[in-house]
Amino acid sequence: MSLRHIVPLAALALSLPASSLPASAQTAPLREKVAADMPGLMEIYRDLHANPELGFTEVRTAAILAKAAREAGFEVTENVGKTGVVAVLRNGPGPTLMIRTDMDALPLEEKTGLPFASTKRAASVTSGVESYVMHACGHDTHMTAWIETARLLAARRDQWSGTLVMIGQPAEELGQGARAMIKDGLFERFPKPDYVLAFHDSADLAAGVLGGTEGFAMANTDSVDIEVKGEGGHGASPHTTKDPIVLASAIVNKLQTIVSREQNPTDPAVVTVGSIHAGATYNIIPDTAKLQLTVRTYSDTTRERVLAAIKRIARGEAIASGIAEDSLPVVMVKEEYTRATYNSPDLAADMLANFRERFGTDRVKVLPPAMVGEDFGEYYLADPEHRKSMLFRVGGVPAEKFAAARRDGAELPSLHSPFWAPDAEAVVGTAAEALTATTMRLLAKSGES
Repeated sequence: MSLRHIVPLAALALSLPASSLPASAQTAPLREKVAADMPGLMEIYRDLHANPELGFTEVRTAAILAKAAREAGFEVTENVGKTGVVAVLRNGPGPTLMIRTDMDALPLEEKTGLPFASTKRAASVTSGVESYVMHACGHDTHMTAWIETARLLAARRDQWSGTLVMIGQPAEELGQGARAMIKDGLFERFPKPDYVLAFHDSADLAAGVLGGTEGFAMANTDSVDIEVKGEGGHGASPHTTKDPIVLASAIVNKLQTIVSREQNPTDPAVVTVGSIHAGATYNIIPDTAKLQLTVRTYSDTTRERVLAAIKRIARGEAIASGIAEDSLPVVMVKEEYTRATYNSPDLAADMLANFRERFGTDRVKVLPPAMVGEDFGEYYLADPEHRKSMLFRVGGVPAEKFAAARRDGAELPSLHSPFWAPDAEAVVGTAAEALTATTMRLLAKSGES
């Protein structure tokens, strides 16, 4: 996708049906300002896109966010949770609102064909493996909208009252960045938020369309390793062995019954075996087989029940196969997991209603919960009794591609695809306007709305 195919923000508004045009007379000045800023914002976006950094290595990226926030008038602290950025703007009495952007990219070779496509390579801090690096999840659009939101709100301090905390979070793709910032004193060293907001670009919505969910929006994400033990031997004499591959296969099949036969159909869960490794050649039965699973749930109760079922099935199938007590499968659930993202229902409903008023009903969708993971939920879970949270979506699929997919069934690249190239102007413009307008409304001066 070349830049000339990006739909200008003003053209996006003009192309919408009359029924979707905003009702509020206050919409135009803010939208016009965002449109006027767009050329400079796209320069920032292209730079971030061409220079991605992996989780906990976002040094250059964090410096760009910190510089922009300082220039807007924020008090900025860097290196929070390793490479995180915290920018604070105190503006009189009132609530405290936090806006998060994620900063990290993915270990992926870009294949978009964009003139500013990434050619960067880097090593992961977790695996040490070097690979190409790409913003295949749209965090570059998130950061660009964050910068514009900071500028817009700083310039409109006479229109709101309270404290604004804007953070650039590292390592969202690793599921570790939010915890790292919280552990480093995010809620002790800086003002505690009453509201936490974020957005994510979407590969399932047309560019400039907003979406949101009331309640659970994204899932608990667990990684599970199962080591299946057996007794190896010659492939021609299986009767002298206890074949771990056959046992592992039985475990895989039985795991599928957790969701289909043990889980309430109205309470979604996913148990997927993504990897199975055993043996090294044709005619040798190995001693072990290893499985890797991803498990997705929403509530803590469901999570505990599903993980317990995995352990029970692995043990039970091994006993049925005659495996000795001291050689039963070892099930290891990774200690660090991504907890579910929960949108406070009243805040989510209120924001979606205001999005409809501002952007028009045709540009706002109620979305079902998703089974993907996102560590944004950690900020709400740190104080759920005194905090409200909302993560909304902004469509990034270029309008003509979205229409073609609807018409012809054409396949569209998903997030984390090497071909993901969102309509950056529409994502950034829509998100910046939505975040700014929401913040000004939630931090409205007494007597204003």
